[in-house]
Parts: sequence; C-alpha cells; structure tokens
Amino acid sequence: MGKFVIKKTSTGFKFDLKAGNGEIIATSEVYSTEAACKNGIESVRKNCVSDIEDQTVEKIEEKKNPKFEIYLDKAGEYRFRLKAKNGEIIATGEGYKAKSGCQNGIESVKKNAPDAPVEE
Repeated sequence: MGKFVIKKTSTGFKFDLKAGNGEIIATSEVYSTEAACKNGIESVRKNCVSDIEDQTVEKIEEKKNPKFEIYLDKAGEYRFRLKAKNGEIIATGEGYKAKSGCQNGIESVKKNAPDAPVEE
C-alpha cells in the first residue's frame, strides 16, 4: 500500500507519493505551508481518477481538466503530470525511458493515492 510523505524543505513543504516498495511515484511542488501541502494531497486523491491526455502522439485527443498529461521532457524521457480542475499541476512523475513505464506510473498513482495514509 502506498503513502504520502510530507517533507519540510528550506522554502516550505512538499509531498511524495510512495508505492508500497518505497519507490517515489509522484511528487509535488513546494507549498508555503503544511496546510497547503495537505490540501495538495487531498487534491491528488480527488483528481487521480482522471483521464489521460497523451501529448506524445501526432493527433492529441485533448481532455478536460482534471487530467493526467503524458509528455516528453528535454532529455527525451516520458513524464506525467496531474492537473487539477483549475489547470494547476498538483503532482509530477519521474522521467521514464519507455512510454509504458510512464503509463504504469500513472496507474500506480490511480491505485495508491485514493487511500494512501499521510506520514509527516
């Protein structure tokens, strides 16, 4: 079972969603307060059942927010980001060499986030 881990940084708070094996599935931006960080976690829980918009294909089928977006980064790796209903990015994934790895990351967020406990 996955879990959200809140970390204090030099400029605020951020969270990582970790899988049962301890691997980081997704991470957040830095929030100015711990309360805002917890709100971000709730937003991920609420929005993680969203559709996927694959921006790596020629004909992109645009989806409404909230949504996951798959895209290629500057290094040519596949990444995903989860956007809330207002279009804000609330979680991002690591870089994957293969699109299938990125898709598995999204599935892991969908599976783990809804019931994941929060660890501070």
